[in-house]
Amino acid sequence: MKRTKIKAALAATGPMDEIVIKGWVRTKRDSKGFSFLELNDGSGLLNIQAVVDHTPEIEAALARIGTGASVCVTGALVESPGKGQKWEIRGRGLEVLGEADQETFPLQKKRHSDEFLRTIAHLRPRTNKYGAMFRIRSELAQAIHKFFADKGFFYIHTPIITGSDCEGAGEMFRVTSLEPGSTESADKDFFGKPAQLTVSGQLSAEMFALSLGDVYTFGPTFRAENSNTPRHVAEFWMIEPEMAFADLADNMDLGEEMIKYLVTHILDNCPDDVDLFAKWVDKDLMPTLENILKEPFKRLPYTEAIDILKNAKKEFEYPVEWGMDLQTEHERFLCEEQFKKPVYVHDYPKVIKPFYMRLNDDGRTVAAMDCLVPRIGELIGGSQREERLDMLLARMQEMRLHEEDYWWYLDSRRFGTAPHAGFGMGFERMLMLVTGVANIRDVMPFPRTPNSLEF
Repeated sequence: MKRTKIKAALAATGPMDEIVIKGWVRTKRDSKGFSFLELNDGSGLLNIQAVVDHTPEIEAALARIGTGASVCVTGALVESPGKGQKWEIRGRGLEVLGEADQETFPLQKKRHSDEFLRTIAHLRPRTNKYGAMFRIRSELAQAIHKFFADKGFFYIHTPIITGSDCEGAGEMFRVTSLEPGSTESADKDFFGKPAQLTVSGQLSAEMFALSLGDVYTFGPTFRAENSNTPRHVAEFWMIEPEMAFADLADNMDLGEEMIKYLVTHILDNCPDDVDLFAKWVDKDLMPTLENILKEPFKRLPYTEAIDILKNAKKEFEYPVEWGMDLQTEHERFLCEEQFKKPVYVHDYPKVIKPFYMRLNDDGRTVAAMDCLVPRIGELIGGSQREERLDMLLARMQEMRLHEEDYWWYLDSRRFGTAPHAGFGMGFERMLMLVTGVANIRDVMPFPRTPNSLEF
């Protein structure tokens, strides 16, 4: 018989005379004449109990079974007399698929710290918490594609290997085919010029927005910054929509709609998994998510944000002055204490923003926006793009960027330029928002951080 997933078995509408369940043993309890096995196959948070009688064949199998072993149970799905679940398996057959040595298996039935579980990232999805996390991660990715598809956006794939530094910060990983220690110049390398891993698909996405209208990318991005904060990793996933014939207000509208859509989708489709995080990780998770859904986001000019921070009766680690980039402590104060909801800060000083952001009429700010959310700070960063060729060239000269490196990008302003806007949302930060998890390393299967390339 074909196996039935445990989530489907627990959702059954009636008993079944024949059923095959395969999964990993969470616990085994032996009693006189029979044993109880708690099984989980990853399909959902809840385990199913299998009760197996002590026949000689089953006793031989039970002797090989401990926590972590994988097994196949055949039998009947019957109503459970115990509390907590409707159905259980009355097992007639038991086969050991894979043993787990109890002396060395590191996930025995007890609470493990997140720090310890990061050292066994290859096994941590077997725990309740991380199984729930990665089911939510899968569902969130699907929801992102559905959101954009329903709005008529086209999904495009932008290069992972690039010759352009979108952010201008220079914190990029080099890609080379030259042997380590080679003294060959870059023109002898595979591409004939320096190549890096991308920090953003934005510049490429702009080209498609100015061809197809509304587009988005969703893929891995890389930053070679030596940062060990709970919000930064070297490899992460980014959602980047770009919209033709759109301005900064349209950009903020899309970001707010998207966040609320994703929160609603996860609450509707992953209730058991979200409940685990609300119970064990962040007691304020549900009020935080409900608050995101019930009110419009605050929209606040950067200059006003600076005034609020300077007048706040609070000591900040980083002193507040106009012209500075906001730090996480400033971002969290605005959305957690001042307004108690997500906040858009917009119209930042041009000196702290990249060259492609549209210059405002005041000549000192650009049409940029960041969406700040509780516990995390910045979730979205974006802007209306500079569509005016002369202004774009002037900004590139100010930032000492070479026109020849961006000739293809500038062509889009030479041939049928149009107003357009877009943003980037950190996928892992969105996961942190909907789960209450405080460290980005704990929402990723195998996080990449400085001095960490274990898995």
